[in-house]
Amino acid sequence: MKKIIAFGASIGKASINKQLASYVGGLMEGVDYEVLDLNDFPLPIYSVDLEAEMGGQPANAHSFFKKLQEADGIVISLAEHNGAYSAGFKNLMDWVSRIKGEFFEGKPVFLMATAPGPRGGKSVLNIAENRFPFHAADITGTFSMPMFYDNFVDGDIVNEDLKLELNRYLDIFQSAVVTEAQLV
Repeated sequence: MKKIIAFGASIGKASINKQLASYVGGLMEGVDYEVLDLNDFPLPIYSVDLEAEMGGQPANAHSFFKKLQEADGIVISLAEHNGAYSAGFKNLMDWVSRIKGEFFEGKPVFLMATAPGPRGGKSVLNIAENRFPFHAADITGTFSMPMFYDNFVDGDIVNEDLKLELNRYLDIFQSAVVTEAQLV
C-alpha cells in the first residue's frame, strides 16, 4: 500500500489548510494517508549560529524529514500569510533543508492552498511551485480553493466545479505516486 503524507503548512490549531489536507485523505482510496500536524514538530527559529551551537539540527527536524522519506507522495495545503509561507512552515523548511537540501527526494507533491478570500492562496502557491523543485519536488499539480467558508461546508466542498478540479488533480497525483513507486 502506498504511503501518503499530508499536512496543512500552518501551526494554527484550527487551520483551514489542515482541514483541506485532511479532507483530501477521504477522497483517496487504497493508500495509507497520514495527516501531520506541524505543532507536533516544534522548533526554535532557525539560524546558522544556533545550528552550530546545537551541533546540528534538532530531533523534530529529523523526525519530520523521516516522515517525508517514508512517504511515496506528499500533499501540502499551504497557508498564506502576507502573500507567502506561514512563519512556522518556513522555519520547518529551513531546518529540514539543512539535513538534506533536496528533502522532497523527487517524490510526487500535490500543492493546494485555501483562504477566506477570493484568491485562495494563489500567491503562496506560485512561490511554492517555483521554489519546491529546487528541493526535488515533483509537483503534479496545484489547486486553489477561494472563499473557504463559502466553498467548504459541513466537511465537504460544496462548489461542484472546485470538487471536479480537485478530483482531476488528485487522479494525476495518485497516478504519479504509483508510477514513482514502480520506478524504485
